Amino acid sequence: MASVVYKSAKQKFLSGTLDLTSLTLKAVLIDTADYTFSAAHDFLDDVPSGARVGTPQTLASKTVTDGVFDAADITFTSVTGDQCEAIIIYEDSGSEATSDLICYIDTAASGLPVTPNGGNINVAWDNGANKIFAL
Repeated sequence: MASVVYKSAKQKFLSGTLDLTSLTLKAVLIDTADYTFSAAHDFLDDVPSGARVGTPQTLASKTVTDGVFDAADITFTSVTGDQCEAIIIYEDSGSEATSDLICYIDTAASGLPVTPNGGNINVAWDNGANKIFAL
């Protein structure tokens, strides 16, 4: 599967209700043995907690240029748990039931899949034309 923007996020981008540069966005490592992507998923509560590995990291230095989203590379610290094959970026509203899923990534970041060993996991976003994702 390729990286994909959730349908509900696309709708909110078009209606102007989801601003990637002003909201608190987080990334979480995903074990795909416990989560199967669905375009119908819209909020973080659609992702089983058992599929989420480690502590979500806040994205910094977010930019949107010519329809391309980018942010600073991130580090997940002291990660233990199941193998991670994907990353989900979501808007952290403070409640899983209202935290918008933005994109599912399994190809736009280096280092995937990765098996946690208690150390840090560094994620370097794609530096090509599409960065984290392009609309």
